[in-house]
Amino acid sequence: MSTEYNYDDQGQFFPFFFVTVAGLVTLPVTYSLLRPSKDLENTAPRIQSSYEPEHADLIEGQRRRQKRRERKLKRMIVAAAGWTFMALMIYLMSVTARSETKIWDPYEILGIPMSATEKQIQSRYRRLSITMHPDKAQPDASKNETAEDINGRWVEVIKAYKALTDEDIRNNFIMYGNPDGKQSTSFGIALPQFLVTEGNGKYILLIYGALLGVLLPYFVGRWWYGSQKMTKEKILVTSAGNLFKEYSERLDKNGIIYALSSGAEYADILKGHKADTGSGQLEKRVLAENEASLLSSVLAEKDRKKLQELDDGVRRKTLALLWAYLGRVELDDATLNEEKYELAPTAHRLNDAFIPMALAFGFTMPVLHAYTTSQSLIQAMPPDSPPLLQLPHFSLDAIKKIEEAAKTEYHRHLTVQGFMDLPEQSRRDMVKSAGISPQQYESAVTVARQLPRLVVERTFFKVHGEKYIIPSSLVQFVVKARFIPPGAQDVPAVKPSDLEDIDVEEFDSNGRRISQSEVKQHQPPLAHAPYFPRDHSPRWHLFLGDTRQNKIAVPPFTFTTFDKPILDEAGKPTYNVQTLKMQFQAPPQPGQYKFQMQLLCDSYVGFDEKVDVLLTLDDPSKAEEVAEDDDISEPEEDTIAGQMAALRGAPTAADAKPKTERRKRVAAADEESDSESGTDEDEETESETDTDTDTDEE
Repeated sequence: MSTEYNYDDQGQFFPFFFVTVAGLVTLPVTYSLLRPSKDLENTAPRIQSSYEPEHADLIEGQRRRQKRRERKLKRMIVAAAGWTFMALMIYLMSVTARSETKIWDPYEILGIPMSATEKQIQSRYRRLSITMHPDKAQPDASKNETAEDINGRWVEVIKAYKALTDEDIRNNFIMYGNPDGKQSTSFGIALPQFLVTEGNGKYILLIYGALLGVLLPYFVGRWWYGSQKMTKEKILVTSAGNLFKEYSERLDKNGIIYALSSGAEYADILKGHKADTGSGQLEKRVLAENEASLLSSVLAEKDRKKLQELDDGVRRKTLALLWAYLGRVELDDATLNEEKYELAPTAHRLNDAFIPMALAFGFTMPVLHAYTTSQSLIQAMPPDSPPLLQLPHFSLDAIKKIEEAAKTEYHRHLTVQGFMDLPEQSRRDMVKSAGISPQQYESAVTVARQLPRLVVERTFFKVHGEKYIIPSSLVQFVVKARFIPPGAQDVPAVKPSDLEDIDVEEFDSNGRRISQSEVKQHQPPLAHAPYFPRDHSPRWHLFLGDTRQNKIAVPPFTFTTFDKPILDEAGKPTYNVQTLKMQFQAPPQPGQYKFQMQLLCDSYVGFDEKVDVLLTLDDPSKAEEVAEDDDISEPEEDTIAGQMAALRGAPTAADAKPKTERRKRVAAADEESDSESGTDEDEETESETDTDTDTDEE
């Protein structure tokens, strides 16, 4: 059987080809655009504030540019063009006439049923010959018929008649579906004819060569190179190497700022003439000795020398801009002001990448300093600055006066919580003497009362399902805490039941266990950071440290969402007790182990919690003795857990009851025997105290 390929000379199939090709690109791009964002910054509520810092337009401009990048404008254009092109092709499909292949049917041609006999077929053929024979039929002018049309119809009638009466022709029709025998098969190729027209082959080969030999290797190489030069923390490999070189066990907070200036990412921001433009004026402002400057008491002599001795122009300007951002230094040049805000998110990303490096060495102080550096970058405050700088309208001069008035109660900087704990009238008198207007004070207090301050209510260690903690067991460190904003009033007391952590398996209506990932999580508001040109969702880092060795005993667990609502529908605090858990393996030897719990927020200064905790590990033999003495306690048969235990073949409460009764009868018999013999034995006047795995260290 021969094969005939029809190259769409009538334009019937090529729209299908183009729709398919365009769909392969358009559909994935559209999905990536419509897929809901899982970034915390896009789903968290916001702290309400009308405060606008100086250069708010520059900061907002940075945020808008970042959001445009997140919206993926290029993908939007590609998706719009793709759907437009596909719509055009679909329109062509709908309006283009198509030739339809009709099945050849002799019964239909003769107009007889398939049950007709040979006599009926012959009779029908004779009647048709009277009207349709070319010698008798005349062309119908109204239908634009010609003599050729009449001849063609009569030929079909003859073929149909012979297909039903002639044995050879009938066999052809039965075997091949056509009285003429085997026919060629026609395939309609969905390609435009110009692609296969003679003479165009060289151009087609040229296009294929460009696609497969140039563009494809270019995009694959670009992807591969990009993936190889970036770390999993989304920083350049060169920057990671530079940060590693700057690490030191004795690295202080200012040293981390210096280390962050070594990132290679800044070269893209300060490229070309930007690396040197305005550097002299910038350093003069940063290094100025001024009591009103936030940096005058922060930058030590060694920090000033580090800046002045740098030979790399990009890094030198980067370090100066970072200090200008942290010190909220006003620069007369609008370009310099814009650059100092543009560098801040990059420094924060580098700091996030520096934390895993510090954790790999295991020393506590560099990790703590990295977390506090995150707070400084988000709040645009130098290290060890007064926490009240986080509140709107509170300048350094005003804070000094407020802290001087409260010096009898606070020996260091006054925290936001400490300020809000003062009586209302005292606060008003302080801010009035500091030059803060009543309207500015109300604005600051409104923000303070919305800050998510996490207060620890209880801490303890436990082992899931066990009464005692033994060496090398899998231990959970549980923290019970509440979000209590500074200045909160009428805070309800904590219910004792909320401070417990009972091991209860939760099941849905179908008896399926509910995993922790299925529990709805709740986010705190976005960080109130008017100077940071990005939206940032606060993160809380919890870890255990060994104060004697200055080492981290249990690496940090990070919490961004919580299992209970933080705010109600009206935006008011719920004061729900939140549960934070971190799991680790206990030391291999029994005894008491002292740790220091650190709970730090990466977005706010002065909200950190530090608690000394004690882990007691009992000897395994003690736990075994208690296990032997305890009665079997199994789930009831009428509960879901009991039914599941029965299916597994485990003992239930009904199975345990006879054993308990036998123990009671044996104990009663022994007691009766003792009384009859008249033997007095020493009784324990004090029962042995069970080891409580819940260690409270407030």
